[in-house]
Amino acid sequence: MTPVMLALNAMATRFELVLHGENATRLRGAGEAALAEVERLEARLSLYQPSSEIARVNALAAREPVRVSPSVFGLLQHARQLQAGSGGAFDITVAPLVRCWGFMHGTGRLPEPAEIEEAHRRCGMAHVLLDEKNYSVRFDQEGVMIDLGAIGKGYAIDCAADTLREAGVTSALLHGGTSTVYGLGAPPDAEGWKIAITPAPRQPSSQITVLLRDNALSVSAVWGKSFEADGKTFGHVIDPRTGWPVNNAVQAAVALPSATETDALSTALLVLGWEGRDTLSRLRPDMRALVMGPAEQGFRVASMGIAIPSS
Repeated sequence: MTPVMLALNAMATRFELVLHGENATRLRGAGEAALAEVERLEARLSLYQPSSEIARVNALAAREPVRVSPSVFGLLQHARQLQAGSGGAFDITVAPLVRCWGFMHGTGRLPEPAEIEEAHRRCGMAHVLLDEKNYSVRFDQEGVMIDLGAIGKGYAIDCAADTLREAGVTSALLHGGTSTVYGLGAPPDAEGWKIAITPAPRQPSSQITVLLRDNALSVSAVWGKSFEADGKTFGHVIDPRTGWPVNNAVQAAVALPSATETDALSTALLVLGWEGRDTLSRLRPDMRALVMGPAEQGFRVASMGIAIPSS
């Protein structure tokens, strides 16, 4: 049985599918429909496409209520619940701070404290007024901005997986960039999909394997966009509570049945660090998690429900 493989560039990343089954033609059709769903969602959720629902909200919601589709409204409600449940560590309104720190269109810069304070005042879900009766969104001040970058990709993967299920696919792996993956069923003759996490760059010997079966895994990390100033390194992930780049951890991974939630909560765990695991485990008791944080010598890895190989 030869697997069917498909790919798509969307949401500033590469989505890849591997599908197993008896009928390659039907698998390919199901895979193409799943990727078409990802493209459809990008057109609704993108911060950078002027015609998207989110771009329209950002442009108009400070002046008037903006109607959105029920599915986008539901995603905004879900994001609000996760923001509250994470103690503010995950927040889709962090975009003004990302822009302030120079990471929205660049590699970063060190802003003045007054700039950080001004951007921080525009962040927080309290500024986003959701009218459930009319499916409308309103901001309570100018400068508020929604960015679904830390939840939209996971949501797209969940919707793509639903499309595959509806088409009768029982074995597939869906991958969005290097950060979120969903294992639908299991590959032939296996218990589940084996996904490797490398806890630090250039350390392949330290790989950790996570088994996924109808579960998602997301990994968030500070490396990628970063800059150095005043002898310190500042990464692109901003703590919405403080307005400063995160410093409690350098990498976090979360496994749950929902890719929407793993996408959001891996970011929240990166912000909170290992000390915040209790907050998130109370929110989702079935969560498996891993956090890597700085130690006196190198890094320290701690996990919950994920086996770490002995060194």
